[in-house]
Amino acid sequence: MHWTTLIALALALPSSAVVRFHCSQLVTQRLDPLVTPGLNPSPHVHQIVGGNSFNTTMDLNKDMPAESTCTSCQFTEDFSNYWTAILYFKAQNGSYKRVPQLGNNQFRNATGGLTVYYMQDAIYDQQQKSKVTAFKPGFRMFIGDLFARTLADASRFRQLTYTCLDTFVTRSPERIDFPQRKCAEGIMTSLRFPTCWDGKNLDSPDHMAHMSYPETGTFESSGPCPATHPVRTAQVMFEVVWDTKPFNGLEWPKDGSQPFVWSFGDATGYANHADYVFGWKGDALQRILDSPCNFNTPNCTEAKAPKQSIEMMNKCTQKPVVEEDIDSWLPALPGGYQAQYGPIPA
Repeated sequence: MHWTTLIALALALPSSAVVRFHCSQLVTQRLDPLVTPGLNPSPHVHQIVGGNSFNTTMDLNKDMPAESTCTSCQFTEDFSNYWTAILYFKAQNGSYKRVPQLGNNQFRNATGGLTVYYMQDAIYDQQQKSKVTAFKPGFRMFIGDLFARTLADASRFRQLTYTCLDTFVTRSPERIDFPQRKCAEGIMTSLRFPTCWDGKNLDSPDHMAHMSYPETGTFESSGPCPATHPVRTAQVMFEVVWDTKPFNGLEWPKDGSQPFVWSFGDATGYANHADYVFGWKGDALQRILDSPCNFNTPNCTEAKAPKQSIEMMNKCTQKPVVEEDIDSWLPALPGGYQAQYGPIPA
């Protein structure tokens, strides 16, 4: 089924929520308050979107809605922060150039950033009838493995994928390593988080153990949550569109390999990962999940969830606190990384 057909069906349905919205870029810098809280700079570069109270620590007790004065997300009550690593192009002379992001389909005028989904059931499920619980203040999670360099390493994570955009609305096929050819309209990464919560912990030492995949089956097949993680949450998914078009005319590796590398050195693509810190105001997210707020329904009026224009989203930015060049042609990735094409030595 084509993507445009899915959206049309969702808009016509009097069912509960599958929410899709965009967040423009807030800031790009070497900070990661989830994995390395308090460390300035963090090991590698990230692109961050959401509320402008983002900082180096993001304490569990931080009141993100109260401390933020704006959000780069469409929903004006969403002061969460969402972030991923940054993509670079490696030239034949060994230098690196940052790959910019684009606004996604239906959000072309956004300043980069990423598109966020909150889903009750699989995106193609027209009913969206499962009851899901919104996250609590202080909640955060991580998905992926920075050290994954093989298919076996990446296989324990479900649906961290890449799509080679032959057109701007191409959404298949998906793969779990970098595309091995030039993509006419860029590369899209999709990152889907687990959907079963232990119901107690807002975080865990690895930022993953308090969440789980279904005990059997998958989120898409409505697999049951395990007894250890009995609370079914919405599935959070990010889509990021990387503008690789300007690099298609440059010289690529003569051995036929692809030239893109994550900001922490992974040139395989298997280490795709993402971070999420919940920051919705009050019960705004639960209201949306309990209402027929499908895709881009204007204002999601039944949930009383106001949106802002893309122009206003683009205005919410934050000055980097890490002062370094991340955009020129660089001899090494920020933080000193070089491209890695295989398993990292022990």
